[in-house]
Amino acid sequence: MTATAKEAQRYIGARTRKVDALERVTGRAMYAADIKLPGMLYGKVLRSPHPHARILRIDASKAEALPGVYAVVTAQDLPPIEKVAGSIGGELVISLVDLRKMTIAHDKALYDGHAVAAVAAVSPEAAEQALELIDVQYEVLPPVEDALEAMKPGAPLLHEDLFTRTLGERPTKPSNVAMIMESGFGDVEKGFAEADIVHETAYSTKMVHQGYLEPTSTVVSYERDGKLTVWSTTQGAFGIRRSLSQLLDMPLHKINVIPTEVGGGFGGKIYAILEPIAAMLSRRALRPVKIVMSRAEVFRATGPGSPMHAVIKTGVKRDGRLTAGYARIVMDAGAFPGAPVGGAATVSFGPYTIPNIRIEGYDVVTNKPRVQAYRAPGGTPIAFAVESHMDEVAEKLGMDPLQFRMVNATDEGGKATNGQPYNRIGLKEVLRQVSRHPCWTSPAPEGPHRGRGLALGYWSGATLTSSAIVHVLPDGTVSLLSGQVDLTGTRTTMAQMAADEMQVPLEDVTVRMADTETAPYTDLSAGSRTTYSMGAAVHEACKDAIRLLKIHAAAHFKAPAQDVEYGGGMFWLKENPEQKVDMKTIAGNSARAASGPIAGYGAVTRLQPAHQFAAHVAEVEVDPETGKVTVLRYTAFQDVGKAINPTMVEGQIQGGALQGIGWALTEYYDYAKGMLRNPTLLDYRMPTSLDTPMIDAVIVEVPAPDGPYGARGVGEVPIVPPAAALANAIYRATGKRLRGLPMTPEAVFKALNGK
Repeated sequence: MTATAKEAQRYIGARTRKVDALERVTGRAMYAADIKLPGMLYGKVLRSPHPHARILRIDASKAEALPGVYAVVTAQDLPPIEKVAGSIGGELVISLVDLRKMTIAHDKALYDGHAVAAVAAVSPEAAEQALELIDVQYEVLPPVEDALEAMKPGAPLLHEDLFTRTLGERPTKPSNVAMIMESGFGDVEKGFAEADIVHETAYSTKMVHQGYLEPTSTVVSYERDGKLTVWSTTQGAFGIRRSLSQLLDMPLHKINVIPTEVGGGFGGKIYAILEPIAAMLSRRALRPVKIVMSRAEVFRATGPGSPMHAVIKTGVKRDGRLTAGYARIVMDAGAFPGAPVGGAATVSFGPYTIPNIRIEGYDVVTNKPRVQAYRAPGGTPIAFAVESHMDEVAEKLGMDPLQFRMVNATDEGGKATNGQPYNRIGLKEVLRQVSRHPCWTSPAPEGPHRGRGLALGYWSGATLTSSAIVHVLPDGTVSLLSGQVDLTGTRTTMAQMAADEMQVPLEDVTVRMADTETAPYTDLSAGSRTTYSMGAAVHEACKDAIRLLKIHAAAHFKAPAQDVEYGGGMFWLKENPEQKVDMKTIAGNSARAASGPIAGYGAVTRLQPAHQFAAHVAEVEVDPETGKVTVLRYTAFQDVGKAINPTMVEGQIQGGALQGIGWALTEYYDYAKGMLRNPTLLDYRMPTSLDTPMIDAVIVEVPAPDGPYGARGVGEVPIVPPAAALANAIYRATGKRLRGLPMTPEAVFKALNGK
């Protein structure tokens, strides 16, 4: 941003109303389930009733003969698997071969709810009836639910061709352990030998769901000329296009993906799960096909958050300085490899200065749905382990838990867990703000069963590729075109940036999130990268548009373009500031000039990471008779770099904290012999407004070193500390340390009664 533009900054940092608020509250916003096309059919998916079974035979003849049924498909209707290559995803990458097998079962059903066949019919009722007529013969196999059990010799194998990837030689036998990773630096054994206290603890967490309100859905229309149009509730339209190209053996230019509004994703709407099935049905029927998942299907067959088993060991000197850190992290990927082991390893000791670190991570497959990202994937469970552990270490030293963290907090130049140095970060400023805030300085909550807990959170943030086009229209208004899916108010923040960069009123800017045929290429909306990376692309596009406008203004002045200045919506000559012309005039002339209309282009890729740090303080009351935990007060501190729109930033922090509270206290997948027993929002207990107090968000602004505004990603790190903050608060309220999630009333009651 130029100095002149900075002086004229009006909208960046302002609490601007969402530009698309009206269409959302009035119901005019279009979601995938709202799409209706002429001649449209309704798709339904037949799902395995077994968590692990070999598919011996599928007979769909009776379903195909049913009146109103236009198509029935199975894995046999996909192109040869040999044509599939590569991988897809954001923070959790999956091979496209595995994605194909996840989309629809091939030789085996690998989890309760795995798609086996699909039907397209004239009505949802006819499609449901047809599903009942499909005869599938299974050979039921023993399932494996838990990652530790799956690692044992003799455990049932999910994949006979899965060999553990390690830094060593390739194993000779298949295994349920997909990968073993190692990271760290220094000499851990030396660090433990130098320590005055060595402490070791173990923790476990269960599978959880993102809990988005809108079920996964899609509409697909295959035309006779081989063109495929897809309406999808997705976090990344270009990723869906590439997946379909590979899975269906179609060229990219024959596929157009139109991202609809997204009713919540949180990382769970990245992979093409329904789109390939709907495309197969549409191609067979030559009519558009809509598929909308039921809530039970969402739980059974989309991508939840990964469970974890972890062992944490640290060494510390009497003065509180950490000397060594070791973590053994076992993460459950579900039916196909790709658990967030790398994310968990990065988060684990990320907030701490530790000279010697070793982390071992295990990616393990089990008979459960393949996990997807969930807001800082891997971060919440490992922070629960590490931050609970650090509280215990502080207690052993007789140190205040905040003081212990301030002694060991990392800073610019410190090493991340992979050994790479941090650029400018704001963790110490976050801790300073905690130390001065009433949530920490006020007396501890009164009462025999009340307590206060503190925990830190970290997320490195993704960057990837973003691009944008800024059109300056003949009347001087601005239209911004992007392929970045709007999950959390992207249109608003991009409009704020463009208005300030172009120095026009906010109401003169429109932002359009376009389809893959129209928009410039942009990676998915995930990893807290949208405002950071897309903002940089918008900045570049606006600079390019102003450059082009200066060329037109130079022609107007009959002077070289380098002599033209711009500011406040006016162009002038450096040597003659009194000679001015407004932007609207230049924009109008550009439509008739030989050099043509104004379209600025901007693209960025692989920016420096904009590391995010947070600290949460929770106060709770525990009912000793029932074990119920009531959250009395919750305060979330977060370095956001620069809050482009403070109201929306606070909403992101509060939303992430609330999801973390649910993960901590009530939410989990309940499996029995591989079958999910609570696939509804009635039985899967998400917290409501009645379960939590108002969440206070404290914005800290330490500008990120890259990007034009200093903004950091916001959406991921708020979910990282809540479980640990609550566990530490529960300990201070009860004297009992819980080392498993969720900390349900039953779990707390058992801990209180020594069970």
